[in-house]
Amino acid sequence: MASVEFRDVTKRFGAVAAVDGISLTVERGELFFLLGPSGCGKTTALRMLAGFVEPDEGTILFDGRDVSRLPAHRRNVGMVFQTYALFPHMTVERNVEYGLRFRKTAAAERAARVAEALERTRLSGLGPRYPSELSGGQQQRVALARALAIQPEVLLLDEPLSNLDTKLRVEVREEIKRIHQEFKITAVYVTHDQDEALSLADRMAIMRNGRIEQAGTPAEIYAKPRNEFVAGFVGETNLLDGTAEPRGGAFGYATAAGWVPAQCEASRAIARISLRPECVRLGAPEGAPARGVVRRVSFFGGSVRVEVELENGATLSSVSLGADARLTWREGDAAGVYAEADNAVVLE
Repeated sequence: MASVEFRDVTKRFGAVAAVDGISLTVERGELFFLLGPSGCGKTTALRMLAGFVEPDEGTILFDGRDVSRLPAHRRNVGMVFQTYALFPHMTVERNVEYGLRFRKTAAAERAARVAEALERTRLSGLGPRYPSELSGGQQQRVALARALAIQPEVLLLDEPLSNLDTKLRVEVREEIKRIHQEFKITAVYVTHDQDEALSLADRMAIMRNGRIEQAGTPAEIYAKPRNEFVAGFVGETNLLDGTAEPRGGAFGYATAAGWVPAQCEASRAIARISLRPECVRLGAPEGAPARGVVRRVSFFGGSVRVEVELENGATLSSVSLGADARLTWREGDAAGVYAEADNAVVLE
């Protein structure tokens, strides 16, 4: 396995900078996610790692070795595509050993590596089958086994779960986590699905318009989003307008949901505040810091989201675990809003 580094990397297509001067490091053995909406540049960044596209500016390094101009076949990387890209006329076993044959690996070693890759991806016994005889989840694991069989320095995954239904997506997601832990391989994973990133990533970078908005662990980014885009893209949030209002020697902001302390000494007159729905509790309106009317109650099985229209017209969401909130609140009910002010984030 190898570390991966982008140093001021830019890739343009005509006048458009698909990747615009990004710099980041992926540590050895890390499962790193590039997360962002369609067109943000994450797939272009992955294709530059694979050697399918050359950067116009900057440097890409594997373990400190410059691979920026190295062709794809001379980089020891494994690639898992969104569409699986399996050969339909080849058996599972032949698909998995394809990269090894291309590298002219000896027959005995080839057989051993294929057997190991099939075993670790829980495909033992399926070697003689053809892709058309497999489920979508099995096909994706064949693609993963093929990438791992060549023992790559870096494993690249391009939205590998997007073609699977919800149940299969969760199952294969857990398989990828298990396999990564067993192989201890450096992996870069591209997706627009925040659930995949939050549940799997060791660290991740949020991209927009070819640039990195924020990088860190899932917990860091979720708890302390840097700006409004990150707060809204990674998880759900309530965005509130705040007006500077010192209290008891502390600097903070008055919002429609109550007073929020600032996490730093910055003293902007107005600010945007991010408050996660799970940090908003609803109760009796009497004596509450803020009040409103319940406009919608949405049931999601394990959780309930209640949307409240505050007195100033803003809408605030509260999320509760369990089904009790579905029975407690009805549309049109008056509700008091109790925000966990210490968990609110003043955005850049």
